[in-house]
Amino acid sequence: MHLMSNLQIETTRFGTVTVDGDRVLEFPSGLLGFAHATRWVLLQPDEEGCFYWFQSCDQEDLAFVVTDPQYWVPDFEAVIRREQLEELGANQIEDAQVFVIVNRYQNTLTANLQGPLVVGTASRTGMQLVLAEKRWTTRHVIVELEASSAVRTA
Repeated sequence: MHLMSNLQIETTRFGTVTVDGDRVLEFPSGLLGFAHATRWVLLQPDEEGCFYWFQSCDQEDLAFVVTDPQYWVPDFEAVIRREQLEELGANQIEDAQVFVIVNRYQNTLTANLQGPLVVGTASRTGMQLVLAEKRWTTRHVIVELEASSAVRTA
């Protein structure tokens, strides 16, 4: 593995961010709907937090909130084929990190458990899976949000 220098990434949310080039994650096939976005970095806004920004290195306005699904759903597992593991430079799923994209839906935060992101820890190569198991949904509620107090009835 070669050492990369620092990389400056322009973002619409955080301005210019400098990251170690070795932290760049390569997604050769991109993400569903974003095949052109192949280089990403995880930004952790809070050392103690469980949410990260999954920021595109190439498109400044493209970023998703992600989290470790097992923090919210302890029995979650991403089933991955042997050849997919090999593409990630991993021998087993324990050699990879799994993240899911988080969205706000009505008064909840939901996790897309059907389309997890899997990253080979050593290779820094990733892919988005589409899981066939129907018990995992694209809108699994992980947090109930309080209704906004700014909305009042007359």
